Amino acid sequence: MSYFTRRTLIKGGTASVAAGALTGPALFEWAKAWAQAAPWKPEKDAQLSMLRWKYFVQSEDDAFVKLIEAFTQATGVKVTIARESYEDIPPKASVAANTGSGPDLFWGLFSLPHLFPQKCVDVTDVADYLGKKYGGWVPTAVTYGKSGNKWIAIPICFGGNMLNYRTSALQKAGMSKFPATTDEFLEYAKATKRNNTPGGMALGHATGDANCWVHWCLWAHGGNVVDANDKVILNSPETEKALIYAKQLYENMIPGTAAWNDAFNNKAFLAGEISWTNNGISIYAAAKRDATKKEIAEDMNHALWPVGPVGKPTEFHVCYPTLAMTYTKYPQACKALIAYLLEADQYNKWLEASVGYLTHPLNAYDTNLIWTVDPKNTIFREAAKRTLTAGGLGSVGEKAAAALADFIVVDMFANVCTGREDTKGAIKIAERQAMRLYR
Repeated sequence: MSYFTRRTLIKGGTASVAAGALTGPALFEWAKAWAQAAPWKPEKDAQLSMLRWKYFVQSEDDAFVKLIEAFTQATGVKVTIARESYEDIPPKASVAANTGSGPDLFWGLFSLPHLFPQKCVDVTDVADYLGKKYGGWVPTAVTYGKSGNKWIAIPICFGGNMLNYRTSALQKAGMSKFPATTDEFLEYAKATKRNNTPGGMALGHATGDANCWVHWCLWAHGGNVVDANDKVILNSPETEKALIYAKQLYENMIPGTAAWNDAFNNKAFLAGEISWTNNGISIYAAAKRDATKKEIAEDMNHALWPVGPVGKPTEFHVCYPTLAMTYTKYPQACKALIAYLLEADQYNKWLEASVGYLTHPLNAYDTNLIWTVDPKNTIFREAAKRTLTAGGLGSVGEKAAAALADFIVVDMFANVCTGREDTKGAIKIAERQAMRLYR
């Protein structure tokens, strides 16, 4: 057993990154020692409420609950956790920010804190503490976490959104490896449809899956919502090429994806209805966990997104930032909880429990064993370093956050793919929406 003192806690923690994580009584003892040494002292009688995204991997949530329980035991701060689907968090957080009442902390997606940057507690001290201790932040975490010169949120993790595919269907399509280019990917989609093993990607208001793939497609063809100065440049030949490509891809998917949210593709893949989709590792985790899905787990793998005409990766993975609202009565307790969640002696345990669904924002966690214990997990380790950010070429501020929350790009693609609009009409609608936001 390892023993944790104030001295060892303060010295750094990176040596324990690849070591066994704490559980049970040891977790409580560690949490108690951490709370005594931590620079943030919760206010007297502090109680916190957090609204987080609804989990996709049960073991992740189970481990999270245990971490929270240990924090409460160690600090006396009761933490109430509520869970909502991805798409329900932004509107609830916005209402709370406008009314000055609601959960103390929100744990959402992408640019959520940038919807109301002035309503977020300054957590620069937390970011500096963690960055110094754990090898620095990946650049995208800094982009999402900061507004101007201060940190308004802490990215707790990223969710890798990769291509999930059935190996047997890939081989039946005449391929030995997953397509590396967008042209090859389209041919693969056509072949899998011919073979009655089609794929499918969400094109409804799926905050994670739909946003990830349509932005990948837009950027892969050189399209962008805005330029580096946040000037709207959506109406371009490159955007039109991306839409034309997406419609061809859509025509070779399983019917009905225009109505899918973030859960539908998981269910379709596990039911054997599709042979490829974009998702986190949750499909694989569920298949391994269910004895009746063993064949799927053994027959599936993960791949990086194909590269498009721009000639470089244009992946878009999910960032999960946590923010504290300025109306909270307990800002020190909020900071203590956020910092606690990213400390190595228990963060490693949580990463392992997430089975690769979640990826770290701090460089020290590259050595966590979850990334090498199963080769099908490994590519998810790179999600935070490979992803582009919500604004594309532009900023990740309030306007980019609103564009994502309003599904401007998703709806533009859906309008073309379903035939509701031609490319020019869909672009004009999206352009008008973007111009209203970026004026």
